[in-house]
Amino acid sequence: MKTKFIDEEIKYIGSQLAPHWIYKNFKIQGDSIVSFAGECEVKLTEMVDIEDVINNEPIYSKYMLSFISEQFGVSLEEGVFRQRLLINIIKELIEEIYTKQGKNIYIKRNGDDLIINEGKLSVSIATKSITSVLIHTGLNIVSEGTPVKTSGLRSELGIENIKNFAEEVMKRYSDEIDDIILASTKVRGV
Repeated sequence: MKTKFIDEEIKYIGSQLAPHWIYKNFKIQGDSIVSFAGECEVKLTEMVDIEDVINNEPIYSKYMLSFISEQFGVSLEEGVFRQRLLINIIKELIEEIYTKQGKNIYIKRNGDDLIINEGKLSVSIATKSITSVLIHTGLNIVSEGTPVKTSGLRSELGIENIKNFAEEVMKRYSDEIDDIILASTKVRGV
């Protein structure tokens, strides 16, 4: 799986969760994950999560780290498993950062949500296109101005180098997916 951190700020509006968006915009073909920072504003008309539409819950963050992944040849159910794997990798990395600093942190995972001190750190969705599974996971960098109580990577967690954090998440995720695929090739059928 290919990875790339995009240095330019991009406002995530939901329309980026589309087949071949990564390929068309960054010339990365095949299974990939990219990340970028910027404002996030997903209106109900662009919302993929029908539950959020029914509940009239648009998404807004002044400054968010977004991950978009496109993966081919997998079902939607497998895509949701891969989305949850990404969420767990993020959780583990934050916990490792805190442990190295001699601090403790409690991060609650509820499905694809990460919650710290009752504030939502993440938004995430997996969906199926005609050609692929698409995943978006966003992590608030700052928590001010959000429509619900949130936590932020920088504002609450003190993670300053967002690019390094994003690159480490993508590396771990890519390595894990590649290892899962490799592991499936080393066993004999029974």
